[in-house]
Amino acid sequence: MRITLEFWRQNGPSDPGHFETHTLENVDEHASFLEMLDVLNEELFAEGKEPVAFDSDCREGICGQCGLVINGDPHGPQVTTTCQLHMRHYKDGDKITIEPWRSKGFPVIKDLVVDRSAFDRIISAGGYISVNTGAAPDAHAVPVPKDNADRAFEAAACIGCGACVAACPNGSGMLFTSAKVVHLGLLPQGQPERKTRALNMIRQHDAEGFGGCTNIGECAAVCPKQIPLEVISMLNKDLRNSTSHA
Repeated sequence: MRITLEFWRQNGPSDPGHFETHTLENVDEHASFLEMLDVLNEELFAEGKEPVAFDSDCREGICGQCGLVINGDPHGPQVTTTCQLHMRHYKDGDKITIEPWRSKGFPVIKDLVVDRSAFDRIISAGGYISVNTGAAPDAHAVPVPKDNADRAFEAAACIGCGACVAACPNGSGMLFTSAKVVHLGLLPQGQPERKTRALNMIRQHDAEGFGGCTNIGECAAVCPKQIPLEVISMLNKDLRNSTSHA
């Protein structure tokens, strides 16, 4: 099929950026979206043009590196990662617009690649547990209620792709931050830092330039790992407990 691509070009965070257009002929409907971009880059290179920069790694829907806004939707029309989107969801003659995540907290490095190290700094602010080296008990030796274990596992499924930020009208990273706070707070191993974890991670979240949460719910709607919106209310509960003990 014939597909016209309108993709974002930007040389760095200070560059205003612009769209470029290229038409691909004979796109295989069984190709993944990233395979289609590989073909695009082969054609651009053959024409003496610079290939478009985009992120990818596992291409198995696990790592979250492949974040793109496709026709206005983070990761595209399906609730999945970009690498798991296939061209059979489009038809002959379609025009597809491809943009990077757009957020103050995710400055553009080049073209469709953004710097998501802000998420790493949020984790470093409190997304960990403290144990004495060599003295930690076996994980299965600590009893955990089944409901807590299930909910912790659900929150821990977050892959940090950033789709929640890209979908949020406020550019908030609250779903990501909440998932990382909640999955530790539900487990016995996460209790020692619980009173300070939420406060420290929220402070870092705000310092990175992400917007505030107004519970619109777009974040959970596009999350490829289906992190529930309720983790944000669970974080707010921990945050209230943190400030009351500050």
